[in-house]
Amino acid sequence: MNLDGPHWYRDFEILQANANDLSTHPRFRDDSFDLVLCNAVMEHDRCFWKTVAEIKRVTRPGGLIGIGVPAYTTLPLERRFSKLARMFGRFGVPTRMLDPMQASTLTLRVHNYPGDYYRFSPQAVEEVFLEGLVEKELHTLMLPPRVIGFGVKPAQ
Repeated sequence: MNLDGPHWYRDFEILQANANDLSTHPRFRDDSFDLVLCNAVMEHDRCFWKTVAEIKRVTRPGGLIGIGVPAYTTLPLERRFSKLARMFGRFGVPTRMLDPMQASTLTLRVHNYPGDYYRFSPQAVEEVFLEGLVEKELHTLMLPPRVIGFGVKPAQ
């Protein structure tokens, strides 16, 4: 689904809908999908928590939910940089100029489609997006990082 549309690609229809409230759409009844995948959307959704609630509502018990978002996390390169800064400090090299670099992390650039509001930590994916789900898995990949989280909606 998308805010603009509808669109078609081969045999796929992209519905015009707002994921914050799908309750009026006949295709999105409670517990109706075995799999719900949401990738690269939540950062563009001003009220992403409403979309998360809708995803959980339409996923059947035992169904799989996958959510991918641009993330911020400590990268291996940043850990190496921190060690390098400590090493310079031991030799009397002023490290004040390195402090901002040590306190920051790489993240995906702003990409307004139509807006770009958020970046998320792995903790946010696990504790907010996947809250209440079981058999959770998180994967951090790519550079700048993205976090993809999976979980199963428990049987009621």
